[in-house]
Amino acid sequence: MGDLMVSDKKFIMGTYKRYPLTVNRAKGKYIWSKEGKKYLDFFSGLSVNNLGHCHPQILKAIKEQIIKHLHISNLYYDHLQVELARKLVKLSIPGKVFFSNSGAEANECAIKLARKYGHLQGSKRENRYKIIVFENSFHGRTLATLSATRQKKFHKGFTPLLSGFKQAKFNELSTVKKAIDSNTCAIMVEPVQGEGGVRVATGEFLRGLRRLCNKFELLLIFDEIQSGMGRTEKMFAYQHYGIKPDILTLAKGVGGGLPLGATIAKDRIAKLFGYGNHGSTFGGNPVSVAAGLAAVKLLNGKLLNNVKVTGNYFMKRLNELKSKYPKRIKQVRGLGLMVGMELKEEGEEIVKKCLEQGILINCTQKKVLRFLPPLIINNNDIDKLVGTLDKILSS
Repeated sequence: MGDLMVSDKKFIMGTYKRYPLTVNRAKGKYIWSKEGKKYLDFFSGLSVNNLGHCHPQILKAIKEQIIKHLHISNLYYDHLQVELARKLVKLSIPGKVFFSNSGAEANECAIKLARKYGHLQGSKRENRYKIIVFENSFHGRTLATLSATRQKKFHKGFTPLLSGFKQAKFNELSTVKKAIDSNTCAIMVEPVQGEGGVRVATGEFLRGLRRLCNKFELLLIFDEIQSGMGRTEKMFAYQHYGIKPDILTLAKGVGGGLPLGATIAKDRIAKLFGYGNHGSTFGGNPVSVAAGLAAVKLLNGKLLNNVKVTGNYFMKRLNELKSKYPKRIKQVRGLGLMVGMELKEEGEEIVKKCLEQGILINCTQKKVLRFLPPLIINNNDIDKLVGTLDKILSS
């Protein structure tokens, strides 16, 4: 481990604060270190491995594809792309899909579509280019998505940022109304803020955004990079509230463990892109799409019901901890198996102690323990985590 850490520091840019774990293999909800230690994974590679690690059906799809071809070009037709796009559209909003490689790229596409929409609305309102985004949001690390991200800690050293993003307060509709002006073209929001501390949008708030977009002819963009693909018990978090976006962005879990992003737009918006308006060399890579197609097929009602049952149990057990340690735990919140426990102290030491005890969790916003387990977990797994947290908090 020591030699690897030295070599990592020497040859790899220091953009990640790594933990002392070298992964040898992973299967289902478990990870094994190079030394043979077994870990229960409550992070899923940041909500990528929603179906667990190395699901046999996903591996089968990957193996079948890699012996055919790894990459050709988006200048030629691909039946797997069409099949996956058809399924995603059927599950979400009627429209078309643009495939990319990541969440940031999916959001870049959404931002460009919104800008194009604003320009073409010029006969009604000149220079419509502004997008309303929200406090504590996270949309990516490219320059445009970083500009849409409203957390100053990510901005340091990268200013001036791209203009055209106006901030409002999450779950406060009155601030959105004040932010809308004649230059506004869209509203971009995460139904559940992940990096922002696992903060769940209220139904009243999201439905209010839909009404405002309808009234002022704005596009409603839902970033479901982290909350999508069954994570919240529904296929997409917005489906809890009986509304639909104009543009939906996906990544992480949509690729079944491989890099894949998707931007889904209603037909009237999708048609604004013409030849050469956007593109991606590797977007919709055949192997990633094969894995994604297998993953989508596995996200059935039985699995989503498991998310509902275990999610409710998880919240119940964490709230029991909150009652037991009121001086240490401030709040438990979440939706489905996207869960956060906000502490009254910094949480990094608890993450490290869980790692020592063989459980992988995460901390965001310094004080929020974030849990993103595979959707296949059961109540016994939750009991193991809660028991471990109980021991750590008691000390």
